[in-house]
Amino acid sequence: MRAPLALVALAAPLALNGCGDPAPAYVDQAWVRLSPNKDTPSAGYFVAHGGDSGAQIRGVITDYALKVEMHESKDKNGMMSMQPVDSVDVPAKGTVAFAPGGKHLMLWGVNDTAINRGKMQLTFLMGNGDRLLVDAVIRKPEGAGGAPAAAKPDEHARH
Repeated sequence: MRAPLALVALAAPLALNGCGDPAPAYVDQAWVRLSPNKDTPSAGYFVAHGGDSGAQIRGVITDYALKVEMHESKDKNGMMSMQPVDSVDVPAKGTVAFAPGGKHLMLWGVNDTAINRGKMQLTFLMGNGDRLLVDAVIRKPEGAGGAPAAAKPDEHARH
């Protein structure tokens, strides 16, 4: 009779481990490519992770730009077009990448404070009411000095 009790005692912590809080949704790898022309929007990219139960991004805001919109580039009959996106579902335990050529942020009027700091804070408005605060590295426009501002060398290779 002692052996089964010992097994129960050993298994209890493992069973309780499964009762912990579910893994939350989160966003990482955020960066902004500045437009070479201040009158045209810059582009923002990131990876959203759905956590254990999935998530929905309903919008993105920041104090460091005049306006932010989620957009998606699509190929229609060989022509690329871009359209606004109201929300993005992120599957449970899955990811959605906002990357060049696909889903992305459009940021109008990125302010000089953020540019000089080399980063800006983005606030992701989630479908469940949460707000996720994420710092995005600001990269200079293509052809304006080459290397991305304040980016890790391995990060540049992935994008």
